[in-house]
Formats: sequence, structure tokens, C-alpha cells
Amino acid sequence: MPPRDLDRIDFKSLRLLVLDVDGVMTDGGVMLTESGEEIKTFHVRDGSGIKYWQRTGGLAAMLTGRGSPAVLRRAEELQVDAVRINAIDKLPVYREILRELNVAPEHVAVIGDDLIDLPLLRNCAFGATVADAVEEVKAQASYIAKAPGGRGAVREVIELIMKRAGTWARILQRYEPQQAEAQHEA
Repeated sequence: MPPRDLDRIDFKSLRLLVLDVDGVMTDGGVMLTESGEEIKTFHVRDGSGIKYWQRTGGLAAMLTGRGSPAVLRRAEELQVDAVRINAIDKLPVYREILRELNVAPEHVAVIGDDLIDLPLLRNCAFGATVADAVEEVKAQASYIAKAPGGRGAVREVIELIMKRAGTWARILQRYEPQQAEAQHEA
């Protein structure tokens, strides 16, 4: 059982956020057009959260067991640092991403939702999941978001990390200068 005591996690040391796609960045549903194109729905607040993470120096990667042009397009829009699709065995691909980005596992946060994500959750500093994840992943995660996949869970986890690391105030400064100052002093 992973530590549920979030005070034991060094959130300031986290540099890379690795995200599963189906069931984390999306609700897990797959829509197919008559021509066979796959349609995915991404939550805009999750995208905003990723951009906020990047503004404070964080790296982001998307690692999915499925392949889809929609995933590649969303990764491009968000300017993620690494994207891997069709990764049936995620752990070797995860390690490849870490080597590519020169980040050690103790500086990585992972958000996953299904059995395929378990090896990643066991090989990172902070593992999180979505409210509607499978029970085995919930048991492994250090944090379970209140939101389900595709409904703002990624943003929720990013805010948690950034608030605990003390970097959320830098984001607030742009939108709420007085609140950011008060939060920074706390």
C-alpha cells in the first residue's frame, strides 16, 4: 500500500508529469465515425492545468496504450515534451521517456487509471488516479482525485502538486494578484 500521507511527498522535487490518456485525459469512451475515425473529448481545464504546470518549469508527457491521431493532435496543442502511443507494455516506454528528458523516477508524478498503469505508479515519486479508476489502481495511488477521468481530474492533481510545491501562487499572480500574495505568505 502506498503512502497516503501527502506530507511525506516532496512535491517541490517533481519535474515531470506523465499522463495516461484514455480514462485520465478522456472519460475513456471511444467514438468512431462511419469512416472509422476515432473521436476523443478532452477537458479544457485539464489542458489549462498542463499549461500552468509548464509555465512553472514542469515537463509533461502523454503515454497511452492506444493510438489515435486525436491524441497526437492534443499533445501538439499542449506542446507536451514527450508523447508515446500504442504502448502496450508501458514501463519500458516510461523509462525511455525518463532517459530522453533526463529525469529520475523520484522526480516524476504519474496519473493513471487502469491495470496497464500499475507499473508506472510503482516507479514514481507521486502516483495519482481518477475517481473512476479500477480498484487496483486506487489501492496503489497516493492520491485519488474527486473528479473522474476526462472531467477535470488532471487539473485537480496538477493544482494539488503545485499548491503543495508552492508554485500555484505564481499562476494566481497573473489572475488574482492579491490572492497570490496572501497564499505566498501563508
